[in-house]
Amino acid sequence: MRLKDKVCVVTGCGAGIGKAIAKRFAEEGAIVVCSSRRELTGKPVSEEINRASGEAIFVKCDISIEKDVINLFDTAMKKFGRIDVLVNNAGVNFDKPFLETEVEDFDRVINVDLRGTFLCTKRAIAEMVAGSREGSIINITSVHTLQCMPGAAPYDAAKWGVVGMTKSLAVEFAAKGIRINALSPGLIATQIWDDILNAAPDKDSCIEYWNNNIPAGRPGTALEVANAALFLASDESKYFNGSNVLIDGGMTSQLVSKPEFNSDAIEGTKR
Repeated sequence: MRLKDKVCVVTGCGAGIGKAIAKRFAEEGAIVVCSSRRELTGKPVSEEINRASGEAIFVKCDISIEKDVINLFDTAMKKFGRIDVLVNNAGVNFDKPFLETEVEDFDRVINVDLRGTFLCTKRAIAEMVAGSREGSIINITSVHTLQCMPGAAPYDAAKWGVVGMTKSLAVEFAAKGIRINALSPGLIATQIWDDILNAAPDKDSCIEYWNNNIPAGRPGTALEVANAALFLASDESKYFNGSNVLIDGGMTSQLVSKPEFNSDAIEGTKR
């Protein structure tokens, strides 16, 4: 088992990627501290892990609220005495034309996606350093950290900020054996994908558009992201530090959108 007896804090565990990561880590022997701001969705994940003969606890936490983060880590330390892995997965999505974006919109996204990651990371590193323990921190970001779309300025600002923080901390704490990496998913079949479909005038056209513009031909799955997170959490990735690992089915490698026509072959000839 790749995470046997490691204490892993996973934020935003109530659904989608966070839920898949919590369950996958437990399958590999981790003790999972499941965190979500919604007990209704988060607590059942810890209960499911325990029913499957794993070990997990649930702690309600809104990562944008400092006292919640303090309680999350105080509870984990009191129960288990250490932190080995932190997955900063909790976050909010955002899509609105820039000139319609209010200051309150910007603050909400930054407070959760960037400030919340800062609060959790600071406490996790402090516990790792105090215990003279090596550790791995995985920040779930987005392909928006490489390429952007209109209408996502606060989200992009937050996620780019997380990558910058990831790289700075990776350099600062590498000598202590603490690795910090970003994991950037593309389009994944979670609630965000459902939101995109529900916002589209025609769902079938929306699905066709995205499938045509992802070289893999489909959205990814939460389990595929969880497997990548497992690698970054495990000792198999000991030499990964400060990386922004893309898991996007080739999305960010594609130069432009796939055309809706087939061109004739263009064969290089001398002029």
